[in-house]
Amino acid sequence: MTDDLSAALATPALQAELMATAHALADAARVATLRHFRTAGLAADTKRDDHFDPVTAADREAETAMREILARRRPEDGILGEEHGTQAGTSGLTWVLDPIDGTRAYISGCPSWGVLIGLDAGAGPVMGIVDQPWTGERFIGGFGAARLERGGAATPLAVRPCANLGSATLFTTFPEVGTPAERAGFEAVRDRVRLTRYGLDCYAYALVALGQVDLVIEAGLQAYDVQGPIAVIEAAGGIVTNWQGGPAHMGGRVLAAGDARVHAAALERLSRA
Repeated sequence: MTDDLSAALATPALQAELMATAHALADAARVATLRHFRTAGLAADTKRDDHFDPVTAADREAETAMREILARRRPEDGILGEEHGTQAGTSGLTWVLDPIDGTRAYISGCPSWGVLIGLDAGAGPVMGIVDQPWTGERFIGGFGAARLERGGAATPLAVRPCANLGSATLFTTFPEVGTPAERAGFEAVRDRVRLTRYGLDCYAYALVALGQVDLVIEAGLQAYDVQGPIAVIEAAGGIVTNWQGGPAHMGGRVLAAGDARVHAAALERLSRA
């Protein structure tokens, strides 16, 4: 991030503009995703030949709607989207979009999917949204504040204390985490925590920010899978790194925690993988 961009991002006017843009993106994606959710005959194509990696008209329409808003409101910014690729910008800011994180849940009618929006200033997200259109929950983090908006009410987000693995609740999307070595690392943590649950996609990260969950461990992620959640969790007081304790905003192996103490305990086990 350049000094000029850093100074600009510190101004309330630009922060308000960027936050308003993020909300407009999330609003547009809500319309597109809810139009198709739990409807009969929704087709799902697969992006890969070796396993089922679904994509639907809702994924594509939601990202298209968000890109159209950015073309009008922030044409100088870059875009990295899961469905429509990369578009270069000139401002130093890049919107990182996942129109439906959890398409497998989406096509199954399960409301654990979400719309992810991150704003990357060059070294990671400075703002992000995890939006769950069906439940009406919008988790927002950035510029020193984190909140949950639902039904016209806003409440602050804050992670909860968790001193050790024995007291922790752990989430991951798939029981078969990553490669065999990565799975062994995950299981080394799983075997020490109080409770492990599976399958919530991005919603698990939102629950860390909400103070309901202590750890999320995943592997094989992309930047658009994590930038929105990272911004929300960090603004709520949590920590997100890779399995070596470094930056996680480009994806790969991700460890999210509400408390630095349980993060350190999990990291010690994961770093051996």
